[in-house]
Amino acid sequence: MSSYTLSRGINSRIKQGHKPGENPWSIARMAALLVLAFLAATWLVPFAWAVLTSLKSEADAGASSISLNPPDGLGFDAYRKVLSAGDIPAWAWNSLLTSVAITLITVATSALAGYAFSRISFRGRRWLYAAIIAAIIIPPQLLIVPLFRQMLTFNLVDTYWGIILPQAFAPAMVLILKRFFDQIPVELEDAARVDGANRLRVFWSIVLPLSRPILAAVAIFVFIGAWNNFLWPFIVTTDADLMTLPVGLQTVKSAYGLQYAQNMASAILAALPLVVVFLFFQRQIIKGIATTGFGGQ
Repeated sequence: MSSYTLSRGINSRIKQGHKPGENPWSIARMAALLVLAFLAATWLVPFAWAVLTSLKSEADAGASSISLNPPDGLGFDAYRKVLSAGDIPAWAWNSLLTSVAITLITVATSALAGYAFSRISFRGRRWLYAAIIAAIIIPPQLLIVPLFRQMLTFNLVDTYWGIILPQAFAPAMVLILKRFFDQIPVELEDAARVDGANRLRVFWSIVLPLSRPILAAVAIFVFIGAWNNFLWPFIVTTDADLMTLPVGLQTVKSAYGLQYAQNMASAILAALPLVVVFLFFQRQIIKGIATTGFGGQ
């Protein structure tokens, strides 16, 4: 079965929502939907609490009792303070620029590496593949010091490339793409090779078009990770003009104690672009999960 046929079958199953001949209103199915609805509502509770807290005054946000109708009412005072205390548009632009660059580089290199591991036999392949797996196991925090020393050596501290390059490598995505490429029938590539297409042409014209769902899913996951990353941009940048949004928002913390409303407003502002990305690309995420084994298939 080709990858395209498999993808169409899974997509049709997702659209249908149930198997042929299955009662869509069975007791078991309704119970499952109720459980999923409960879990979804439970997941939304912290987000709703954060939004509510961000709309309160600092006095009401710090009160020991939880109230949906606080004495001072609801407003956007915390958002105004956060926006006035820092350069949110510039930080957001830095996050967007670096996240897009990291995503493009990671997807390109991971796709090439995954295809090479899937289709090409070369000397040292087994050891290099083992190194990729080992890189997944190593905690990223252990690499901070050597990476920072490398950035100092190449004069990349306080530059966009200093933020981008250390994050533009995702060994887990290499393995995910390799697994997907393994499912693509080799006969399709062999037919193209007989017609005179070289390896790069086969990869560009046959493999990549069949891999759009997984490439979209990988791109979204990499983008979200790059956007949320705080530790490395915080270490490698000291210039306020180069700070990303998570780092910049930390600089607007008040020196007069913990400001709950402003903290929640900062978190909402940082998460809002990711919510928009997910709403626009949730279909691609579902396709990627269904066709690559993210969901345990």
